[in-house]
Amino acid sequence: MSTAARTSWREEAVTSTQDCIAVLNAGSSSIKFALYDAHAEGDLLFRGQIEKLGLAPHLIARNAAGAVVAERSWSDGGLDHHAATAAIMALGREMLAGRPVIAFGHRVVHGGVDYAAPVRVDAAVMADLAKLIPLAPLHQPHNLAPMAAIAKAAPHLPQIACFDTAFHRTQPALAQEFALPREITASGVRRYGFHGLSYDYVVRQVRKTLPVPADAKLVVAHLGNGASLCAVRDGRSVASTMGFTAVDGLVMGTRTGALDPGVLLYLMQERGYDAGKIEDLIYRRSGLLGVSGLSSDMRTLRQSRALEAGEAIALFVYRIVREIGSLAAAMGGLDAIVFTAGIGENDAATRAEVAEGCRWLGLELDEVRNQRGDRCISVTGAKVSAWIVPTDEERMIARYTSETLAG
Repeated sequence: MSTAARTSWREEAVTSTQDCIAVLNAGSSSIKFALYDAHAEGDLLFRGQIEKLGLAPHLIARNAAGAVVAERSWSDGGLDHHAATAAIMALGREMLAGRPVIAFGHRVVHGGVDYAAPVRVDAAVMADLAKLIPLAPLHQPHNLAPMAAIAKAAPHLPQIACFDTAFHRTQPALAQEFALPREITASGVRRYGFHGLSYDYVVRQVRKTLPVPADAKLVVAHLGNGASLCAVRDGRSVASTMGFTAVDGLVMGTRTGALDPGVLLYLMQERGYDAGKIEDLIYRRSGLLGVSGLSSDMRTLRQSRALEAGEAIALFVYRIVREIGSLAAAMGGLDAIVFTAGIGENDAATRAEVAEGCRWLGLELDEVRNQRGDRCISVTGAKVSAWIVPTDEERMIARYTSETLAG
């Protein structure tokens, strides 16, 4: 770890002797982390992230009230996921002031066919999950790196893997199948769906806090750099826009979304693309970034006057509206749309454009409520209501971790 680091620690620590649970949510260039009380309904103690790994790593941590309590930067960029995990563990020890961590919970994007519920991590589980890296190359290896680092540094601590695919295992068999030869389907080539931790949390919040019937037909729109939709009926996943991998479905920050496989054949046969070049294209150089030629960030595109930026936004919204219609068909109707994640929670313009495209379904947005970001953003009495429900994947992981430890 770099000794040329710039550090700023605020004097705040938890001095209680109660146990707590640590949560890690690792991405390709960042690790989000959170510490929760293992009791008291899982109250949040601290949360934060290390971002820009490999470039200009920066750590920031906040308490439950949102105040910054720790901040650190590394000047040489030499921080990988293992070293970043070590830095987070060191911060946790300092901030908790002797309070014991009893377990680590991890977000794992892909659980494959075998993992439909949270599981305690051991060497065999790690080996199984490593085999799924080709199905989620942007996420899976980075999900696993902190597990390996913790197993080496603190082998006595249990680690719980929580899967983004698990929530969708309730889908009907037909919704999970491709029209491929049976032996290929039997080998695990099927629609899995992702963002399940987010969907599970949001659906629980809807059922707990909103005046929506328990058997309501919902489309939950997880709109961020990664984006997908999920049809939920009776609190269960019925269909989703992501499939075998997390590159399917909607236009995303840098991912293509749904793409005719014939395009890939053309690129291979006529343009000389190999597997590595195709992977780079569909995961890292397409989506909002590829269409706009400017940025993968919706905030940047909204501020731009470039025609290409407007086209990228229009395509993003168009695909969302088309897929909402498809998911409504899969459920036999639609009662409500729930927006969540970075764009869904914060971009009033995207919500308004999606709602306009869904007016035929009976959705009418209240412009004032939408601009304010109220929880309910549709007009009173709309046939299809619209809501904003912030997601919290880390809290869902903490809850799963606690439940798994309890057996």
